Amino acid sequence: MEQTLTLKYLKSKFVWRDVADAARTTIRMDEGEKEPSGAWKRRILLSEHSPIRQMTFKWKWINLKYWVSVHFVRHKIGIEHFVSTQRTDRTGVNRDDTPQSAPVNHECFANAQSLIFISRKRLCRQASPETTAAWKLVLAEVKTCEPELFSVCVPECVYRGFCPEFKTCGYASTEAFQKALEAYRNGD
Repeated sequence: MEQTLTLKYLKSKFVWRDVADAARTTIRMDEGEKEPSGAWKRRILLSEHSPIRQMTFKWKWINLKYWVSVHFVRHKIGIEHFVSTQRTDRTGVNRDDTPQSAPVNHECFANAQSLIFISRKRLCRQASPETTAAWKLVLAEVKTCEPELFSVCVPECVYRGFCPEFKTCGYASTEAFQKALEAYRNGD
């Protein structure tokens, strides 16, 4: 019986004014008093300037297939992974008898830059559907708390304006791609 993949939580920890003040520091401006606008937030996220790395998020997948977990563990910059062990001495189950589809819990702590990068790879139509589905659980929560960040979490082809894959899926040649690209550029 397969267990259902769930996202236990998504927590964000940062203040937009801190991000804006870090940006001001880099251009030798004094700290500001007002909250940055939605347009400014989206612009700094699109530019991927260093202050966005102050934006941190924490989430936990429950019952993620081990082989899907491995896809996420490959992401290293700006993210930490905590995956439940399959060690025989800790679980009492022979590790060699555990299938790659066995469920694990996978907790992450990551910055906004990392979420943008992971989206580029895991929203690609060449990514496994199971991995994409797990990532979309995270992005659904991001959308509710940080819509500007959600709007810049796009697949690689939309991010670059063309498909860089060796084996393309053909999406970059469609009208839907053109609409997605326009929405990404315009913030729709």
